[in-house]
Amino acid sequence: MDAAETADADVAGLLAAARSGDEVAFEALLAPHRRALHLHCYRMLGSLTDAEEAIQDTMLRAWRSLHTYQARAPLRHWLFRIATTTCLKSIERRNRTPAVLAEVGHLQPYPDRLLDDLDPVRVVEEREAVALAFVAALQLLPATQRAVVLLREVLCWSAAEVAEYLGSTVPAVNSALQRGRATLRFHHEPRERVLSAYEREILRRFIESWQRRDLDALAAVLREDAVLRMPPETVEITGRAAVVGFFATQPAGGRLEEIRLVETRANGQPALAAYLPDVTGTCLGYGIMVLTIGPAGIAEITGFPNAEIFAWFGLPRTVR
Repeated sequence: MDAAETADADVAGLLAAARSGDEVAFEALLAPHRRALHLHCYRMLGSLTDAEEAIQDTMLRAWRSLHTYQARAPLRHWLFRIATTTCLKSIERRNRTPAVLAEVGHLQPYPDRLLDDLDPVRVVEEREAVALAFVAALQLLPATQRAVVLLREVLCWSAAEVAEYLGSTVPAVNSALQRGRATLRFHHEPRERVLSAYEREILRRFIESWQRRDLDALAAVLREDAVLRMPPETVEITGRAAVVGFFATQPAGGRLEEIRLVETRANGQPALAAYLPDVTGTCLGYGIMVLTIGPAGIAEITGFPNAEIFAWFGLPRTVR
C-alpha cells in the first residue's frame, strides 16, 4: 500500500470512528483543515475575533451533520461549504456592508505565526491572499459576492461548484465574480513584490526615525500619498504631511521617543507592536501597526489601538 492509499485508509478509519461518536477521531479528522478554514473565515469576516467564533460554529455544525457527508467530494470541500455558510450568516447579522475602507471598523490583523501552521505547499499562495488591504477591500463586497470571489479566486472552485452551492447559475456566478473583481481593483492595488532587504531597510529607518522623533526622516520613508487608518475609527488620514502631522501630535501626545516598538508580522506584512511606559517605567501594550511597503516607501499604515490582540501574536502585554 503506497502513502496515498495509507492516508486514504487513515481518513476512512477516522471518519468511521467519528460517525460512531468518537470526538477524538473527529478532532483528528478535522485537524489538517482547521487552520485553512480559520483563514477562510478571517477573509470572509475581516475580523480575527469573528473568525474564532465562526470556526467554532463550523466545527459544531460539522460534528452535528457528519452523518450527511457522503464522501462524493473531498472532506475539505464539504468543510469549506459549512464554513462559508457560517460566515454568510454572520455577515447577515451585521446588517450593513461598509461603503468605503474607512468604514471597515471590524477589521483586525492576522498574525503571521498562524500562517506558519498552514500546509507548506500552500503557504506562499495563502500569504499573497491575506494582505490586509485585500481583506479590507473584500469587506466592501456584498456577502454573496464576497463568497464567490473567495471560492473562485482563492479556493479555485469551478463556477459550476459555486453555483450549485449557492443555488444559483453559472452566468450569475460569473457576473458576481466580475463585479467583485472590479470593486477589489478599485479599492486595492496589489502589492508589488519587493526585496526583503529593501523591506527590512525601510522598516529599520521607520523605527529609528520614530525613536529619535525625527519627523523629517519619518516623512522620508512614507510615500507622498501614504494613508493612515485606525479601525474601528472611521478615520482616514491621507498624504505624507498629514500622516506625519498626526504622529507629531497624537500618539502619547506626539512623544514618539517614549513609545517602544517591537517587530512582528501580520497578514504577510511587517508590523510593529507599540508599548507605552506608565509611571513605574513598565511598558504597556498600546497597539499594533501593520505596514504596507512598496518600491516608493510605506504606502499604508493601519493602526489597531487594542492591546487585547497582542495575545494572538504571542506578544506580552507588558515589557520592561
